[in-house]
Amino acid sequence: MDDIEVPQYFVCPISLQIMRDPVTAITGITYDRDSIEHWLFQSKNTTCPVTKQPLPRDSELTPNHTLRRLIQAWCTENASYGIDRIPTPKPPLDKAQVLKLLKDFWNPKLQLKIIRKIEFLATKSEGNRKYLVDAGVAKAMLLFIANRCYKEGLVDGLEEALSVLHFVRISSEELSLLFMENDQIIDSLTWVFGCKLQNQISVSTHAVLVLKSIIQKANSIVLETLNPDFFKKLVGVLRNGVTQQGTNAALHIMLDACPWGRNRIKMVDAGAVYELIELEFEAPEKKTTELIFGILFHLCSCADGRAQFVSHKGGIFVVSNRLLKVSPSADDRVVLILSLICKYSGTNMVLQEMLEVGAVYRLCTLLQVDCAPYLKDKARQILRSHYEEWKKCPCLGISFHPR
Repeated sequence: MDDIEVPQYFVCPISLQIMRDPVTAITGITYDRDSIEHWLFQSKNTTCPVTKQPLPRDSELTPNHTLRRLIQAWCTENASYGIDRIPTPKPPLDKAQVLKLLKDFWNPKLQLKIIRKIEFLATKSEGNRKYLVDAGVAKAMLLFIANRCYKEGLVDGLEEALSVLHFVRISSEELSLLFMENDQIIDSLTWVFGCKLQNQISVSTHAVLVLKSIIQKANSIVLETLNPDFFKKLVGVLRNGVTQQGTNAALHIMLDACPWGRNRIKMVDAGAVYELIELEFEAPEKKTTELIFGILFHLCSCADGRAQFVSHKGGIFVVSNRLLKVSPSADDRVVLILSLICKYSGTNMVLQEMLEVGAVYRLCTLLQVDCAPYLKDKARQILRSHYEEWKKCPCLGISFHPR
């Protein structure tokens, strides 16, 4: 193909490849359908890439059949140069087709066939996903899962429904109405964690990702009334293991729920402190550590959370050991966690443990390096508050006396 010159008007201005399904935007510029749909729907741009004129996401993309036939004929003529003929694309999905699928969806005999068809359409293109969103497919999938909740043996279609929801998200407005219509939506997604499915890790990952999307859009009434079982199942996800993406999603959910005191107590009762410390011992990626420390800070703001933290033999060690090793955000949480522990749970045993595992040494080190002044002030406060207990220790060669 390097030996032949491709006509410039066959090439998509975005991908710079020969167009397979050329469509013309309202600005008069022709693009390959996949490229312009990705530009509009995935990258959320609202201007034409070439003319910079406004190009709304709901604007019409007109198939350019004449250009497509010219490209096909050219490919056929140049097959000897290793150029493959471009097949005629199938007609794009439209909203009427999706509404017809949804109308038939609630027929029990057709449900599995239709849900698999919708999953196939969702994976194909950004344009398909737009029509699926507009037609209310996300709501239908959530209701499908809710209707199967706690019904023994009714697990067929769950994997496909969650896969669709991974691609097709529900709007905040639609979600608020759905919560009023069916109060089992959140419970049904956590119920999925306990289902015995062939691809359980993948299914649980999709379920927790959907749950994260819903929690981020839910109002404060929903967030402050999450039940204890919700947190037990979420902690179970951390304990039993999912993908890295699923783990981070579960941590995001917990962090989003932390501002409410009752949620923090429910997390502590569910054993979250222990599981978070254990998860951190696996030396996860930076983002995971930041999320873990963010949650631990909130949980250590209540007495039971601090009690669980200090009762774990590796809690102080694993948190203090990350100081100056992860990110400024993690450093902030580490110092604040240690401050809470020292202020409210600083027994002789705990203070001695801080010496033995190197927490005091790392706080001293913090005073010597270039970091945020407020962190140095906080570290200094910790060291001053327990100077009498720690003053006899050489602090591994670093001057311990806090200035």
